[in-house]
Amino acid sequence: MKIILTGGAGFIGSCMLRALNNAGCDDVIVVDNIASTEKWRNLVNKRYIEYFNKADFLPVLPQIKGVSAVVHLGACSATTEKDFDYLYKNNLNYSKTLWNYCAERGISFLYASSAATYGDGSEGFDDKCDIKKLRPLNGYGYSKQLFDLWAEKQTKRPPQHVGMKFFNVYGPNEYFKGSMASVIFHSFNTLKEYDNIKLFKSYLPEYAHGEQKRDFVYVKDICSVIKFFLEHPDKSGLFNLGTGHAQSFNDLAKAVFHALDRKVSIEYTEMPEGLRAKYQYFTEADIEKLRNAGYDAPFAALEEGAGDYVRNYLAKDCAVY
Repeated sequence: MKIILTGGAGFIGSCMLRALNNAGCDDVIVVDNIASTEKWRNLVNKRYIEYFNKADFLPVLPQIKGVSAVVHLGACSATTEKDFDYLYKNNLNYSKTLWNYCAERGISFLYASSAATYGDGSEGFDDKCDIKKLRPLNGYGYSKQLFDLWAEKQTKRPPQHVGMKFFNVYGPNEYFKGSMASVIFHSFNTLKEYDNIKLFKSYLPEYAHGEQKRDFVYVKDICSVIKFFLEHPDKSGLFNLGTGHAQSFNDLAKAVFHALDRKVSIEYTEMPEGLRAKYQYFTEADIEKLRNAGYDAPFAALEEGAGDYVRNYLAKDCAVY
């Protein structure tokens, strides 16, 4: 199997490359935008046949032969990105080109959508819903929504087309994401400096401080699901990728303390004014559709996933998976 893997030096992409290597697949073309970042470190212990910068890749794409699947994980994933023209070009138009390449050649196309497309959650988190009703809260979520809507209208499709709505993914190799890295990553680093973990206060009476909830999903489980779809090319559609079980930020903090055998000490801080109106207090993936597609492996609970991440990666000088 020859695979094009975009975002292959990034967080989820490099973990997926590890999963492919572990399964004996080294015939991988990595596409990313490493530039002057340290993301190259995520590739040092991996096997692949070639690397392309994303800007150089599309012109040579038509000449690439023998590809079995495109796993498109590359995107601008910053929910704080203000340049919508950039998001439109990078997250929508680039994805359209890859979709058409796969459709013309009869190649599987798996791509990252996002739980950010669900907006404030007023329409629920059901991947069987009418996606035209969803109202994302930021430009990133809207750019992902635009591609989901575009794909839904296409008559010329890849034989397998899978959109994956990632929920709150955490785990090794996210070290170069800056402010967009998971709360576990930032909590670990805060704990080293201040002896406590800082969480946002709640501004809704129905949620106590730290009891805002997310569907936290371990990156190794994400890779397991992607591998499942690669092995089952008869499965297509939009799928939620979460655990199906929301847990609080307090649970997350306690899991980090427990992994380090430390006493729990949490400080609740003010949320920035600009974030309050766009803040999601609850997300939880409905994974019935994924289960009905045949994926039956368990997802790591937060305590289990955070424990592995903290003890075996963060506490070991941010070891690369």
